[in-house]
Amino acid sequence: MPRRPTGQVVPPQNGRGWALRFHVNGKRRYRTLGTTEDGWNRAKAEDELANVLADVRRELWEPAPAPTDIPTFHEFASAWFEDSSPTWRERTRVDYQWRLSNHLLPYFAEHRLSEITVEEVDRYRQAKVRESRELEEARAEQSELPESERNRLPRPLSNSSINKTIRLLAVVLEQAVEYGHLSRNPAKGRKRLLRESKPSRSYLQPDQVEALLKAAAKLDRDARKGDTRRRLPLLAVLVLAGLRIGELLRLRWRDVNLAGRKLRVSASKTDAGVREVELTPMLQELLTEYRTRTRHSGPDDFVFSTRAGKTDSPSNVRTRFLAPAVKQANAELREADKEPMAAVTPHSLRRTFISLLLAANTPVPKVMAEAGHSDSKLTLGIYGQVIESKTDYGAAVDKLIGGVETAAKRQQEPESGIDANSRESPKTLNPAL
Repeated sequence: MPRRPTGQVVPPQNGRGWALRFHVNGKRRYRTLGTTEDGWNRAKAEDELANVLADVRRELWEPAPAPTDIPTFHEFASAWFEDSSPTWRERTRVDYQWRLSNHLLPYFAEHRLSEITVEEVDRYRQAKVRESRELEEARAEQSELPESERNRLPRPLSNSSINKTIRLLAVVLEQAVEYGHLSRNPAKGRKRLLRESKPSRSYLQPDQVEALLKAAAKLDRDARKGDTRRRLPLLAVLVLAGLRIGELLRLRWRDVNLAGRKLRVSASKTDAGVREVELTPMLQELLTEYRTRTRHSGPDDFVFSTRAGKTDSPSNVRTRFLAPAVKQANAELREADKEPMAAVTPHSLRRTFISLLLAANTPVPKVMAEAGHSDSKLTLGIYGQVIESKTDYGAAVDKLIGGVETAAKRQQEPESGIDANSRESPKTLNPAL
């Protein structure tokens, strides 16, 4: 015997009118009735619910056709993108296009805007979670493939990436609300988002930096004929000059003053980012040697261009230069019974650069200028790590306040105190090149 259809009246809430929620063939349905001002009340809504459930039992119920004057998500999002994109940075345009084309449109393209409900947004989120889990399992099954082939497999989306697509959906639908196509934004609010794990603010210790640069030097030496052999100077600029990856890839030789040991960052994402960075002697030497052998050494050439002289991609830096160097450096660190590096990104090297400056007692205004920060809270709040050293800071505090003479102290010769103004500088980075 078929189950009797059930449903309920949904009273007005959050500015919405009376509505019905019921099930048809196991699927939940939602029908808007109207507001109290339109004459709707609980009794009238209960009567309408009874009529709807009777139609469901007799198999006469059909969903109301979507109004043809309400655009589909594809139509509306395409117009929104075309109108808004001229004001965006190129990086933003590419990112938004990726979120729309690869994720939102495949799911919502044919939906009329009125059909995108809170429940539908939640179903989209659940679908992306399932898709990411399946991709993760598929990659695990292919663990025996060579790394170069595994890198070509589709990558699962993190919770953070899924949330970014939902936030963009909310931005598009907010304009739909302003235009009167929707009464509320169904993608808006924290409840629509997945829980995100806080990113680890990784940075390297001096011995890890040394191991990384040594590994890059070895990879350059062992590279096949025709290779640009730019791993060592490229990674050295990231960790010893603190450039963002976009700044690194747009750096031109005219911005590098080797004789004056200066590097000018002119292609930055912020006004404060346009700055001059002081080259360490080792970095000066590495770049000087690299310029003598690169085919693209003219003033207007990119410092770390491809063999064709074009700008390289961030993904190449991560997968072809940084990842192999980290892998080899970690093997050396483990063999020496030292702590290996955790997840290392180009931005980890920028944080390392700032942490090295702070540990070397560089004045905060100087660190801000070198990093391209306009707010000291950013410098100290985000990058305020201290490189490990052997300085006994507790003893330094005792020295500041003078201490209290104890019985044990009277019975033995006092040890020499620690100068509270002393700080141990980070170990000198001197990879065997």
